[in-house]
Amino acid sequence: MVLNFQEILNKVPDYKEFMTVDELDESSRKLAEQYESVNLIDIGKSDSGRPILCLKIGNGKKNALLFAFPHPNEPIGSMTVEYLSNYLPKNPELLQEMDYTWYFIKAIDIEGAILNEDWFKGEFTPLKYARNYYRPPGHEQVEWTFPIEYKKLKWDTPPPETKALMKIIDEVKPDFMFSLHNAGFCGVYWYVSHDIKEMYPEFIKLAEDQDLPIHRGEPETPYIKEFHPAIFNMFGIQEAYDFYEENGVENPQELIKNGTSSDDYLKRVTNDQGYTLVCEMPYFYDKALDDDSPSMYDRREKMLEMYDFSIEVFKYAKERFELIREFCNLTSRLFTTTADYIDNFKKRIEPRIHFTKTSDKYEGKATVAQAFDSMVASRYYSSLRLAMISRLCEEVINSHPERIKKISIIKSELDSKVEKIIEDVLNSTDFEVIPIQKLVKVQVGSALIAMKHLKD
Repeated sequence: MVLNFQEILNKVPDYKEFMTVDELDESSRKLAEQYESVNLIDIGKSDSGRPILCLKIGNGKKNALLFAFPHPNEPIGSMTVEYLSNYLPKNPELLQEMDYTWYFIKAIDIEGAILNEDWFKGEFTPLKYARNYYRPPGHEQVEWTFPIEYKKLKWDTPPPETKALMKIIDEVKPDFMFSLHNAGFCGVYWYVSHDIKEMYPEFIKLAEDQDLPIHRGEPETPYIKEFHPAIFNMFGIQEAYDFYEENGVENPQELIKNGTSSDDYLKRVTNDQGYTLVCEMPYFYDKALDDDSPSMYDRREKMLEMYDFSIEVFKYAKERFELIREFCNLTSRLFTTTADYIDNFKKRIEPRIHFTKTSDKYEGKATVAQAFDSMVASRYYSSLRLAMISRLCEEVINSHPERIKKISIIKSELDSKVEKIIEDVLNSTDFEVIPIQKLVKVQVGSALIAMKHLKD
């Protein structure tokens, strides 16, 4: 490259907060007005009819597609795209050297992102995040609503945002696609569509250079394949279907309410030639998540205790949700995600419990990181469901003011439970909030590493 790799990372601004969708759109419009090499494309409409904007930069032989907010509670990628889309036009020699045409979508799930914006500004805290958190159910997630036919499963009703993404994937057939996810309470880890081992030491060093741990705790799902510590094989809905089938679910298609992943769709469009990268990162972490030494705890026992806690939280949530259900707006995003959770939780957790009880994967002692994941971090995630029901209570109060007294009591109970869970979690950890700049550097660096290897 003409420009030094480290120099590109060193110029990432010290972002103090996340940008709203309006701010991201305005920035894109100004960039397109300022540079001839930048085109602003309207690739489709959101569920509410708002334009989904895409920046096209450069004119290289290969195509790169980067899209942020694949889940609306994951804004780090929007800042990664904000930085890269501003950096590249100012450095045309880098554009020429890399020989890519870049496509940047700063917000693919616009409506969902807006529902998270109340925690984007000001000081980040785990409680503030929980109170303003929103994440859609599978059948409304852009990342998991691509068409699929597999065994008895057929999904062919992608939402408008997914259709917009499908359209650009069909048109440009990306050689490199970066679905810009991030997690919450974890270390850094990656998903890749192809096993290119030469990349992995560079990925790990990239995180270490920012003093961030790689993730050594439990993986997101028990059925993903690990290529290298903290680096996993990207997957589609087929793996989930097979996992359910292998763990006692007679008709997995009745349990799976969504489609497949963007990577799975890209594979079909490019005949498995397109490369997908995902770089998952935390908002906050504890050094225990980087500790691979044995703990004093039995791994299987702690995993089952984790599920017991999740069931306890579910029962608490269900009891209160059913008290407000009849008063909810059935088209509310907060309602559809909560109803999906309440109506399908037991059916979805039972195969995981069965696998944990029967798989020899969980024999022996948990590492310190694995124990921390199952005993501490997972409890934090359980609080987020309760917090969304509290937000749903606010909607009910606004639409049914005559029920304000009864609904306010339910909301207060939920808020207290969320606060108690998070207080217990934080008392069990020495957590640190990670500067946005470090997280953006890791995502930018991951993209450049992958694109360099793909070019070579």
